[in-house]
Amino acid sequence: MTTASSPTPPPASAAVPRQTYTEIAYEVADRVATITLDRPDRLNAFTGTMMRELVEAYRAADADDDVRAVVVTGRGRGFCAGADLGRGGATFDADDPARRADRGDIGTVGGVPRDGGGIASLATAACRKPVIAAINGPCVGVGATMTLPMDIRIASETARFGFVFARRGLVPEAASSWFLPRIVGISQAMEWVATGRVFDAQEALAGRLVSKVLPPDRLLPHAYALAAEIVENTSAVSVALSKQMLWSMLGESTPWAAHRVDSAAIYARGRSADAREGVTSFLEKRPPAYPDTVGADYPDVLEPWPTRPADMD
Repeated sequence: MTTASSPTPPPASAAVPRQTYTEIAYEVADRVATITLDRPDRLNAFTGTMMRELVEAYRAADADDDVRAVVVTGRGRGFCAGADLGRGGATFDADDPARRADRGDIGTVGGVPRDGGGIASLATAACRKPVIAAINGPCVGVGATMTLPMDIRIASETARFGFVFARRGLVPEAASSWFLPRIVGISQAMEWVATGRVFDAQEALAGRLVSKVLPPDRLLPHAYALAAEIVENTSAVSVALSKQMLWSMLGESTPWAAHRVDSAAIYARGRSADAREGVTSFLEKRPPAYPDTVGADYPDVLEPWPTRPADMD
């Protein structure tokens, strides 16, 4: 039995570790990368080390043509309880020497130190492989905001959510002021942010923060079933390009922008070996065997999303 406290990769083949990490685990099996937040004694609380390791893991998944989808979950009974508050009142003070040491050289944007949660979230957004959040327990603060750029969010019945920043004298981070209203609408976003209260998985489902709530023992099997459906039935390049198209169009004011990108993308993909295989396999009533890869065949039809700002060092 798969439980929320013991995330396991899909069983058909042995999981292969791709790099040694200290605060996450990263494995690839059956063309699915699993990222597990791995500080169970601290409910997987977020640190500078976890931030850097998440960035590296998403970059690895994006660059690896053996990875078609990514599943993100937490070790133990929590997904992520938010930032590690072990330094007390100075936890969020960017001028505090301990905080500077934990975060490292993260650079600046607009002349101020970059937000660490945003660094992780933007790496998630930039990953062209679909990312599935399997939220297995408490998911609060940056634990909640880091899931917003993930493409699909499903939750265990034991999950709890909270955008608790105002209750800590802070504001939402991790680019969530952009993501959250687009996902759940401005009124729902403001209710959760302004109250800062913790709410259960059913409220998250009703508010469209997650698409499904499952018993704990069905959470990861369902996440891997979604990933397998992607792996077995779709073109890697088409999924990667579609993800970039959908997210990038959220900021456009007119459908003409989408028409421009759609036209370039359908032109490029319509001439591809994948398109020939997709139609042929359908007519021949057999599973497709798409030959194209993201590494070699991704078309240059739109700027990589999110666009890097000019004032970031």
